[in-house]
Amino acid sequence: MARLTKSNNQNQGNMKKLIFTLAFIAGFSALSFSQEVHTAGDGHNHEQTPASSAPTSLADIKMDKLTHDYGTIKQGDNGECEFKFTNNGKEPLVITNCQGSCGCTVPECPKNPILPGKTGIIKVKYDTQRVGGIYKTVTVNSNAKSGNVVLTIKGTVEAKPVEEAFPANPTPAGAPVEKKG
Repeated sequence: MARLTKSNNQNQGNMKKLIFTLAFIAGFSALSFSQEVHTAGDGHNHEQTPASSAPTSLADIKMDKLTHDYGTIKQGDNGECEFKFTNNGKEPLVITNCQGSCGCTVPECPKNPILPGKTGIIKVKYDTQRVGGIYKTVTVNSNAKSGNVVLTIKGTVEAKPVEEAFPANPTPAGAPVEKKG
């Protein structure tokens, strides 16, 4: 039994030495590879490559406004508004997607490219059947060099006054008046 324990201790010692040696070799290799020196004329490409190889667009979008404030409107009122924009770039502006932040905000964007110097309109319709505060966004994706545009609509929708089922009518003219005795 004592012999088995001694053999196990030797195996554990050899295993520890092997692990230490392998770790040392791996660490030394990583250190030597990371310190490889490059110079401008060594034949390697040292230029920074852009994150995206897609060419930069020359189209650009300039919005007349980024926010439309409805103020206070009544339930069921017209919830439409417009955002006018201009292509300030040097090539056609293509709007690829318009997305409302929820189903109650529905944008309508131009389908055709907007030529340089020309204007376009993004229409937004809000469902005014929903009572309460409005704070919604529309994200406009395009090929504009300035990137995506986020439009905001805000305001408050007040509930319609409740109509009485049977309105109280004053006593009609010519009807007999009750005499008090």
